[in-house]
Amino acid sequence: MESTLGAAVPDGGGLRERIVVVSADIGAGHQAVAVELADRLAADRIVVEHVNFFTALPRPLHVMSRESYRAMLRWLPWGYDALFTIADRSSPAVTALRTSLRLTARRMLMRLPPGTRLVVTTFPLANQLFGPLRGTGRLTTPLISYVTDFMVHSGWVSPGVDTYCVIHEAARRQAVARGAADVRVVSPLVSARFTPLPGDGKRAARARFGLPEQDRLALIVAGAWGVGDVTRTAAEVLASGCARPVVVCGHNDSLRRRLQTFPGYVMGWVDDMPSLMRAVDVVVENAGGLTCQQSLATGLPTVTYRPIPGHGRANAAMLADAGLTTYVTNTSGLRPALTALTASAHPAPATTAAQTDTATATDMATVVSQAMRQTAGRRRDYR
Repeated sequence: MESTLGAAVPDGGGLRERIVVVSADIGAGHQAVAVELADRLAADRIVVEHVNFFTALPRPLHVMSRESYRAMLRWLPWGYDALFTIADRSSPAVTALRTSLRLTARRMLMRLPPGTRLVVTTFPLANQLFGPLRGTGRLTTPLISYVTDFMVHSGWVSPGVDTYCVIHEAARRQAVARGAADVRVVSPLVSARFTPLPGDGKRAARARFGLPEQDRLALIVAGAWGVGDVTRTAAEVLASGCARPVVVCGHNDSLRRRLQTFPGYVMGWVDDMPSLMRAVDVVVENAGGLTCQQSLATGLPTVTYRPIPGHGRANAAMLADAGLTTYVTNTSGLRPALTALTASAHPAPATTAAQTDTATATDMATVVSQAMRQTAGRRRDYR
């Protein structure tokens, strides 16, 4: 086990209820939603422990898997797109992946602490490992999957998963079509800090980051790894004349160095992203993942432009179809889109992915609490 997300709460010499969230250190989104879930469950005094999926692999394979994925996104995007498409359309490919993961089953079960009442996954490969374990009875606790993407890839769906939690009705329909039985629409696991600020909140936020008070600003984001065609995107946003770019490079130091002379505002990793989002007028993103959900929660008009292959393009299409973002598919469409979205002094707040179909959306913490109540008294030590 790599870290504990929730503090242990004494209960007559023992512990309160304990769940395990299995995520992965690929990018930051899978782990960020695990942290947010722990925060939401803290009020119920539930101990939430975090297991990195890749700890089921020997250390060299862990690093190789993560860095191979990063390198593919940066240098062989067409290769990642091909793998994504094949895995999504080919059931035998997913089955073969599921079979190969059996070798890590015992190692992963050993990482579930005594008293585990529930397992929540935020990473698709974890479903392919834990689903069969749940189906055969080796995992006796309920298994819930929170789908971090807007689009539900076939890799998320596995026999044995009890409940899938998705962030939009369109995603629910897609998951059902792929064979998922119990699918719930939940509110995104986005921190409550991502909310619009009234009044002069924008002025204070700009001052915090040294940004100009009057200019129109476009925040360009590309995830924790800063992947995608960020340099070209920044240049084209600047050339549009609609807004000055504010580029966040994440942990991609080489990208930040390449943009040293860029006539905009360039930042590395930003700890206070809620404040930065309140400082800008529009967000330009390329993946449709957690950062996109955060911008929508902040009430910002959001443009998807030059999306990364695979899940980036798939998310972009579904978000646009749902009316949540503007998907600009070519350079000539960028200026009109930015002009329209920044024309008003106070753009209409965007709709978050879960605010659509609010009658069916619930809180992820509620789904977890309900599942735990249904299994009260049943505990298992997997060691």
